Amino acid sequence: MGTKASRQKMIQKIIEKDEISTQFDLAEQLKKHGFNVTQATVSRDIKEIGLIKIPIEGNLSKYSMPVNISMGNIAERMRRMFMDNAVSINSAENIIVIKTLPGTAQGLAACLDQSNWPEIIGTIAGDDTIMLVIKEKNLVDSIMKKFDTLIN
Repeated sequence: MGTKASRQKMIQKIIEKDEISTQFDLAEQLKKHGFNVTQATVSRDIKEIGLIKIPIEGNLSKYSMPVNISMGNIAERMRRMFMDNAVSINSAENIIVIKTLPGTAQGLAACLDQSNWPEIIGTIAGDDTIMLVIKEKNLVDSIMKKFDTLIN
């Protein structure tokens, strides 16, 4: 079957070689290369690798590797997203809740995930709310200060 790392490397090779438009097509290609995968596994791999869909001819799209984004670009994108979309930020214990404009929480949460701040265990995003779990209560103030500098 192969390891997760070898499967994900094969995914990268497949999408560089072929125009893959769906998770089903990707799973079929992986099976041809000896990886017995489910659609759920392919979906997780796509998310972990960070594949994006780009437009191709005929109003279609295909999976592609993301453009390399430097940490500076992530920080600037997050600053802009916070300034444009964050409505309020509050904390309780080791949880921070960010209210956003409708439809913008997931994009902002993705920026937070890409920032790899070691204090943040993870994010959960809905339509207009993000919940961040912070490793320890005593780290919440420093994260709140980081958010303050992003907004002001």
